[in-house]
Amino acid sequence: MSFEVKFSVKAEETFEAVVDQLEQRWDEKFVNKFNKKVLDCLDIISTTPFIYPIAKENGTLRKCVLHKNCSMFYTIHGNYVEIDFFWDNRQDPIVTS
Repeated sequence: MSFEVKFSVKAEETFEAVVDQLEQRWDEKFVNKFNKKVLDCLDIISTTPFIYPIAKENGTLRKCVLHKNCSMFYTIHGNYVEIDFFWDNRQDPIVTS
């Protein structure tokens, strides 16, 4: 079974913010590598959405670590997956196990 992947408005905004920051600090090769990692993870999530761990006990929010400095959080809703937001892991944690 394949799950449709949708981006929330917050996910779009936070993704753009992460990419903007990467473009300012790194070269195009690094940004392209990050984008490829995101696409690869989205492919994995669309086929096996339960593969990444739940971010908090008794919750539904799941965490996919894209890079040691960035994670993508998502929620599974029936037959689709919603990407909720991207998070800079160097910030204070927003969810803890």
